[in-house]
Amino acid sequence: MIDIDNLSVLYLKKNREVKALDNVCVHIAKGDIYTFIGPSGCGKSTLLHVLSGIIRNYSGKALINGSPVDPKKQRIGLVLQNYGLLPWKTVLKNCLLGVKIKDNADSLDEYGNFITKELGINQLFDRYPSEISGGQKQRVAIARAFIMRPDLLLMDEPFSALDAITREEMQGLFLNIWKNHKVTTVFVTHSVDEALYLGSKIVVFSNAPGHILDVIDNPCFMSEDIRNHKDYNAMASQLRNNLRYYDINET
Repeated sequence: MIDIDNLSVLYLKKNREVKALDNVCVHIAKGDIYTFIGPSGCGKSTLLHVLSGIIRNYSGKALINGSPVDPKKQRIGLVLQNYGLLPWKTVLKNCLLGVKIKDNADSLDEYGNFITKELGINQLFDRYPSEISGGQKQRVAIARAFIMRPDLLLMDEPFSALDAITREEMQGLFLNIWKNHKVTTVFVTHSVDEALYLGSKIVVFSNAPGHILDVIDNPCFMSEDIRNHKDYNAMASQLRNNLRYYDINET
């Protein structure tokens, strides 16, 4: 369970305080995927930085299973748009980074071998990040996150830099692994289609300072062909209208 209550974040910009998040409240049940969508600069990534422990200076509460965020005590996986792989380590060593830090593991266990096989990277273990494609790098980043068996998985627009075909493939692979392991996930995206495809619930953010406009149950979740789901057009229109309205009226 993720409990976020009255979360506000300020930062300094050119010697003045700027509010990035304003009294954000949301509660995420264990095993759910929540997709967060909103205008650029609305604070979605700031929220992930709070939940990952990168940002510690905030007001309000951010709790993981009832305890304040503490990456030293909790298992938090973070998957970034730029992959976050270490260029001097092989694919295998990058996959092991999380469990090396948490468990001092030097090799994959049965679960780790299953994850890397599911993601199709078990033949790439001896290569370096510079020797594999963008889609393969993203698979390594996802494998690293799942292998550490996180309490919480944070994904910051992880597929946005990929071409359309690779992006769809990665979305499907991610969901297939999630179905088997039900990791609580916070997924940030700019894409309405991606929010509808991946989120059991969709959280709509306002312009900065970010606050939550709506939390929407997603009837399209886990639909193999969301564009043909009976509720797709209505849901997509609702999201786009919300985003368009607040983008025009709150800037």
